[in-house]
Amino acid sequence: ALIKGIISTGINVINLGLVTTPMYYFARFHLNVWSGIMITASHNPSNHNGFKMSFTEDGNALGQEIKDFYEFTLKNNFITGQGIEKKHDITNVYIELVKNSLNFENNRIKVVVDCGNGTTSIVIKEILNNLPLEYELLYATSDPEFPNHHPDPSVPSNLKDLQEKVVELNYDMGIALDADGDRVGIVDHLGNIINSDLYMIIMYRYLQDKVNNKTALYDVKCSKSLTDELKKLGFKQIMNRTGNSYLYRRLHQENIEFGGEYSGHIFFKDRFPGFDDGIYAGLRLAEVLSVTNKTIPELIMGINYYHSTDEIKIPVKDEHKFLVIDMIKDILKQKNYKFSEIDGIRFETDNYWFLIRVSNTTPHLTLRFEATTEELLESIKNEYLAFTQKIINSIL
Repeated sequence: ALIKGIISTGINVINLGLVTTPMYYFARFHLNVWSGIMITASHNPSNHNGFKMSFTEDGNALGQEIKDFYEFTLKNNFITGQGIEKKHDITNVYIELVKNSLNFENNRIKVVVDCGNGTTSIVIKEILNNLPLEYELLYATSDPEFPNHHPDPSVPSNLKDLQEKVVELNYDMGIALDADGDRVGIVDHLGNIINSDLYMIIMYRYLQDKVNNKTALYDVKCSKSLTDELKKLGFKQIMNRTGNSYLYRRLHQENIEFGGEYSGHIFFKDRFPGFDDGIYAGLRLAEVLSVTNKTIPELIMGINYYHSTDEIKIPVKDEHKFLVIDMIKDILKQKNYKFSEIDGIRFETDNYWFLIRVSNTTPHLTLRFEATTEELLESIKNEYLAFTQKIINSIL
């Protein structure tokens, strides 16, 4: 229906068929066609659907750009014409891109990959068969009902089967992929989940003498462990608002060679085109294991460790969630608290920080807490969860 509508306005369409989001991103680079639409709801529930739209080389449309396009479509003021649909298979050149952007040593790494019945299932075997790896696949058939677990690697319970399989097989690492393939989750050889901010520490350590632009890009959800490490490594730091499209745009504007966000969107622009690709991000870590001959725990030794929560989501109606954030900001300002407003509220002291922000994709507020001790973490978490819920209740 979408293609028919576009063609009816005289625009030609290249139909990629069923692809992952990174394959769609790559097609834009490869074909030099910057306007495009990816039909996906990513890791949202299986009954959701949506569009990722791009109109220029800047990447996916953001905020006001999406609103402007929505208003434009409502006017229904389209020209009439007869465009052409052309089908194009991007698979083989995408596989070549991934293969040629990796440099493994002779040390053969063993990897378990959990596709979560997402779209990465259509291409994962062909990619791995082209690499010097031993691998085991979990849930590598595409099924939009997601019968085994929800394909969101940022939720620890979704990695349980991967953790067990890595330990059972005594493999070096596990890679979890989300539904459309643009995010990654990592499990070490002991079955421990490695959050994306720790993944980034490994990569910044590895890349510190290999990049031309020693600037690090990460989002507001990331741990102080990462910021401490970047200071030690001598990187200039840019903390950005959450949202892969925002990070993509900043990465390319600043010509940054590596960056990422806590949810698992990881960007390489050193020998890769600079879009978020879960398969490639997972395999780049396998490359590091191969080159260094170290385990993941050995690669993160010596970091400053803090106690932190995973993301905590509080349901709030879309029409209320921005109001709640504004009310919390007003209360904190009345108390003369200083905090970052890059994305919601990130309040930081010497001993702890917390984040309260609006989810970009669902009717929720998302919160994260981190502290120097477990006792302090529990205290601030309980205090600010209760505080936030009280604000929400006051407007219901």
